[in-house]
Amino acid sequence: MRIALYEPEIPGNVGAVLRLAACLGVAVDLIEPLGFAWDDRRVRRTAMDYIDHVAVTRHGGFDAFRSAVAPPRLVLFTTKSDRSAYDFAFQPDDVLLFGKESAGVPADISEACDERLRLPIRAEVRSMNLATAAALALGEALRQTGGLPG
Repeated sequence: MRIALYEPEIPGNVGAVLRLAACLGVAVDLIEPLGFAWDDRRVRRTAMDYIDHVAVTRHGGFDAFRSAVAPPRLVLFTTKSDRSAYDFAFQPDDVLLFGKESAGVPADISEACDERLRLPIRAEVRSMNLATAAALALGEALRQTGGLPG
């Protein structure tokens, strides 16, 4: 299982996702362009020394990501879906894709995904923080597939 971030904009979110991935033992794919300089110290500050315990791959765009990773199933998390992540059967080799903080993913990227899921939230709010959404989604996916660390 992997996490992919499409054009992330906030270094603190990326750092938190890297730390999550290090703790749960999954790789992270960053689909460029990033909204910040990769050497930004805020990424390292949030990820701390955990960044040394996660495999991170940067891709020059979505097509480069698809070519390099060739995921059997690309699962997009989006507020534009009616299908709950908690009513979905994850597979161990799924790639969990999250869009940029300000706009998610464009329609053509959404259409290129095999599945589109949402995390249930109250109607009064717009969306969750990227790192929080990734933690909930990855936790459920690993729980279902028996992939949580022991």
